[in-house]
Amino acid sequence: MGRDFSQITRRCERAVITAYRDLRANGTDDLSAFAACTTLYRIHHPEASVSEARRLVAEWIDHHIVRRDSAPTRGCACD
Repeated sequence: MGRDFSQITRRCERAVITAYRDLRANGTDDLSAFAACTTLYRIHHPEASVSEARRLVAEWIDHHIVRRDSAPTRGCACD
């Protein structure tokens, strides 16, 4: 789980992936880490609905953690 995610250009995406990785590495269960990361995303994007935040966070975790893909994601429209 010690992969470097510095190639992620969106600050919110990098924050979410780093937090998820660190939470899981320190023993937090998957659902609790996911919930914390959804909250973190909504701190960056208070305009986002809970369902939008959950969808993006799940997409990013799948992309970066599960599939270990380094290609850019669709993500959100911020930098």
